[in-house]
Order: sequence, then structure tokens, then C-alpha cells
Amino acid sequence: MDQVDLTRPLGRDGGWAEAEPHSDNAGHAELPVRPYDLLTLAGCHALRGLWSLLGLRSAAGALRHYLRGTGSPYRVDAEALLALPAVRAAADAQLERWRAEALARWRAGARAAAAYPADSGWRDVLITRRVSPDWWLALRCVEFRLTGTVRVAADGATVADYRFEVHKAWNFDRGKSELGVPFTPFARLHETGLAREFAVTGEAFGHG
Repeated sequence: MDQVDLTRPLGRDGGWAEAEPHSDNAGHAELPVRPYDLLTLAGCHALRGLWSLLGLRSAAGALRHYLRGTGSPYRVDAEALLALPAVRAAADAQLERWRAEALARWRAGARAAAAYPADSGWRDVLITRRVSPDWWLALRCVEFRLTGTVRVAADGATVADYRFEVHKAWNFDRGKSELGVPFTPFARLHETGLAREFAVTGEAFGHG
């Protein structure tokens, strides 16, 4: 039976204990609706339809959820997200760190088969237009967390079992912009109650 190491999890330094909260926008339905808010709302519905026709399913789905205004968590395909090169590279970097730290502890001990808990903490990764136009429009950036176990065999071979969890506070940050498009009009949809911010969630599992 593997010896289980119950000390501080591997890879924890540098990660956040909690996922980032929502933005500092005004609360839901705190501001009065103005005529241009209704124009923005109509534009967003048209944009969602266009994205859907163009096959940008992730982007269209996220915007649709915002416009529905339920505020409930929105689950995304974490396996598809993990397959993106930028996300996969960020996850692999954490797994390599786990293996290196596990071997360092194993070499400092009895060098018997052992298992080490691991936890990356929350970290973020940027998704650019070049990586995926669909996921860029849907998320732009996302937080992820890897938790799991690294097993080291008596001969020093390592294998990791992990859970990949994603989170994003989905909103438009007042005062910010992208490609010259200001986010404030879209943030007002939440602030006036015409839409609602929500949390993006998802998980996938891996072994290797």
C-alpha cells in the first residue's frame, strides 16, 4: 500500500484560496432603465443570434444566459476548454510542478511507494482570439484549479490523477473596453435588471 503524505499539498504556493468575486458594478436592478438600455438589449439579442448562425456556440450560449437574467451558474464544457492550447499548457505546467515536488519529497524520504495530495489553488489563463474566437468571445479569460494526487512508485515513476475545475465571474466591467467597444452599456443591463451576471463553472478529470 502507498504511504500517504498528509503535509501541505503539492503546488499550492502562488494560487488563490478562493475564486475571484464578481465585479464592482452596481447591484442587480439598482439603476433605472433608460431608453438606450433597451437599445443595447435589442442589440445583444441580435448579436447572440448572429453568433449562433456563425457557429460560435460557446459565445452565443454565454450571452443568452446573461440575457435570460436568472443569475444561476452556467456550466461549460470543461474538457473542450482544457483542450485549448493555452489552457492545456497552463494545466500541464502545474502538473509538471506537482511531479517535480513529489519526486523531491520522495527522494528526501524512504523512497518507498508514496502518494501526495496536490492543489494548484485558483489561477487564471488568458484566452485570445488566436486561440479560439468562440471561447474568447465567451470568456476572454478564466480561472482554473487542479486538485488531485501524485503517486510515486518505488522506482521513482510518477503518475497524477487530477480534477480540472473552471470558474469565471461572467460580467461586463464598467469602465473597461475591448477592441474599442466600451463595456459600460452592457454592464448597465445587469445594473438595470435587464440581464444578470452569473458564475461560469465546469469540471473535467484526467490521468497521466
